Amino acid sequence: MKAFDAHAREMPRSTARTAAASALAWAAFVLAGCGGGGGGGGGGGLPIFLPPTTTPPAADNDAIVASSTVAGLCAAPRGGTNPETGAAYPDKAGMLTDEKRWVRGWIDETYLWYGEVPATLKAADYATPVAYFSVLKSPAVTASGRAKDRFHYVYDTERYRQLSQNGVSPGYGMEFAFVRNSRPRDLRIAFTEPGSPAASAGIARGAKVLEVDGVDVINGTNTTVINRGISPAAIGESHTFKLQEGTATRTVTLAAASVTRTPVQNVKTIDTASGRVGYLLFNDHITTSEAQLIDAVNQLKAGSGIQDLVLDMRYNGGGQLNIASRLAYMASAPAATDGKTFERLVFNDKNPFHLTPAQTIIPFYGTSRTGTALPRLGLSQVTVLVGPDTCSASESVINSLRGVDVKVNLVGGATCGKPYGFSPQDNCGTSYFAIQFQGVNAKNFGDYGDGFPADCAVADDFDHALGDPAEARLAAALAIRTGGACPASASAKTAPGLEKSGTSEEQPYLLNRTPLREIRLLEAAPSPS
Repeated sequence: MKAFDAHAREMPRSTARTAAASALAWAAFVLAGCGGGGGGGGGGGLPIFLPPTTTPPAADNDAIVASSTVAGLCAAPRGGTNPETGAAYPDKAGMLTDEKRWVRGWIDETYLWYGEVPATLKAADYATPVAYFSVLKSPAVTASGRAKDRFHYVYDTERYRQLSQNGVSPGYGMEFAFVRNSRPRDLRIAFTEPGSPAASAGIARGAKVLEVDGVDVINGTNTTVINRGISPAAIGESHTFKLQEGTATRTVTLAAASVTRTPVQNVKTIDTASGRVGYLLFNDHITTSEAQLIDAVNQLKAGSGIQDLVLDMRYNGGGQLNIASRLAYMASAPAATDGKTFERLVFNDKNPFHLTPAQTIIPFYGTSRTGTALPRLGLSQVTVLVGPDTCSASESVINSLRGVDVKVNLVGGATCGKPYGFSPQDNCGTSYFAIQFQGVNAKNFGDYGDGFPADCAVADDFDHALGDPAEARLAAALAIRTGGACPASASAKTAPGLEKSGTSEEQPYLLNRTPLREIRLLEAAPSPS
């Protein structure tokens, strides 16, 4: 599978005709470790599928070759039919040496910062292609000292295909969020999916996880058991959770199911003294969200309409740029976005996908995939609820609206900082994700590697349901919607100190996130040379 992972948008039809039949995707990897860091880094949360070890690579295999010359030469070739294409897999018998040489060539051809990859790295020092890939990246840091490239990772190709197309993954239908990830830990339920095992068990936002399979989450040291429980790998896998809900505790056993996400939830209008405000919770820029967003906008337009929109993307890690573009179009007025650039993609100086300048432009899409005209709210300002899990395509919505002078108020915490994208590329059953471009708005701005700071800092409020006007972030948004100052009580309220890959954070972050939760996808991608 091939896809550009940065922001998700459709490419011009001229590009699509010349592109490989694949999806462009933009993703960031969040570490799902417990007690050892999480979010924003590489590492242990997402399943990584390693080919079996064969003969170690020879010392002379560090010469960079064209990736096309060794593509599909696999230590463990796949048989059968690729469900995405309907054709046989292209795999042929090869060695891990071939897979490593493919990885190195592909990085040299397409990686945005290929010139910053250390030249001293030797393939023979790494047992697998995945281990070798993990170090083939820029060692540079941002202004704040964070790693510039925190988004380098891999995923099983077939599982990624199912996730990106259908939003289906094994799980309980509840999102875990650490309010504190070092002992004494504080692990909460951020939200649940309708109809999921968690929802059926009556588990709701705010529940505190005390134990997983009998292991103490707050002060326990057996993080292997904790991680296994919160990140089920297979449907039917069962784990037991001791939960604190208010002042009561209970123990519940959940079996992982094939959970389909409901990306748009809690659509409502809220009457305020200064006018009617629309609210919607938007968690995933996946294909199924398009129709749900259209329905939500039509619902908000009904009756007397709304004067402002509160878009809750605090847990939205991104997805397809074409969804982000359509959402921004539907929220805004024609004068702001019609004929304007939503986002422009900037590649390395090799122009690896041979795009013309016009083909790097993502417009504000005014029609659905089926060609139907999109409804519009016609707003000149939007308030977005954000935090460190607001990433990638979600940040594109913010940046691109600001690029055409739509006022965007941010309430919550700083966003994750992912103005970059990549084309996940399958080789031998593993999809590799490496940064290949940067997205900039109509004003050519895209330097937010440390995220967008909140205009009004408000801690995540687990004591109220999402969409409840009394929930701290939504309450602050409603209070400032007419341009007033951030409520003192809100800005003064801070969350417990969080630790994310060794740094201090002010907001909770999610665990157990698939690539679908931190990506920007493009619908078509040309093949690199």
